Amino acid sequence: MLHRVLLGSLERFIGALLEHYKADLPLWLAPVQVLIIPIKDSAKEYCLGLKKKIESNSIRVQLDDRNETLDKRIRQAELNKIPYSLVVGDREVAANTVSVRKRGEKNLGVISPDKFIEDIKKLITDRG
Repeated sequence: MLHRVLLGSLERFIGALLEHYKADLPLWLAPVQVLIIPIKDSAKEYCLGLKKKIESNSIRVQLDDRNETLDKRIRQAELNKIPYSLVVGDREVAANTVSVRKRGEKNLGVISPDKFIEDIKKLITDRG
């Protein structure tokens, strides 16, 4: 007897996992853990350097530099269930900081990129 299905055990497991978390995956499991959102084009170069720095710490990160409004990009990050968004404007570039937003919450404040990386690595390691 042959048994054939369209989905294998791995696909069924992923489906069950997504259903369990309602597609709102925890930080350690999220495909994109951090989204960097530059407010203006003048902050883009800083954001590219920040992206490389975050990637070098084995954190999955993307840069959203689309020509959309800031509110629309933040809302899209929420809808895509990305755990953390870093909003970067001229003030953050001048102070070498990032403005951190956590999914489902308001702005968490402004911190240094090194402190953010340290905090998020700890959360990932602790499966937070």
